[in-house]
Amino acid sequence: MDIEKHDMEIGQYILTILYSNLGIVYSWGLDQESIRPIKCGIEFHVQAFKHKGLVQVQLNEGEDLFEVTLVSDEGTVVATHKSIFLDELISTIDNAVEKVENYEKRVAEEYSLLTNPDNPEKVSPMEIIIL
Repeated sequence: MDIEKHDMEIGQYILTILYSNLGIVYSWGLDQESIRPIKCGIEFHVQAFKHKGLVQVQLNEGEDLFEVTLVSDEGTVVATHKSIFLDELISTIDNAVEKVENYEKRVAEEYSLLTNPDNPEKVSPMEIIIL
């Protein structure tokens, strides 16, 4: 399957959408170096709470809707979400790869170094950004 210039342009379009909300996208543990074009879209690797593996995002140009496919690290298709509107793309991926029950609690437990304001010895997120 050859990647054509048009596929690259669709990939850039999808990245523009995803990069409109970096906070959510980076919460997936997205590996920047894994981003690559595929036919009518892009794929990238994530290490999120619910999914560790590839996320493939493709544009169905006939419908002007997106399709998201989750692929395990072993190469097995885990799930496919079809007919996704532009304004639902990020939330659809987020719900599929990251959002778990009691999400806020899970984040606090997983990243207690960053989220424990009661312990002054620990670094706050703002200090990390400044550093």
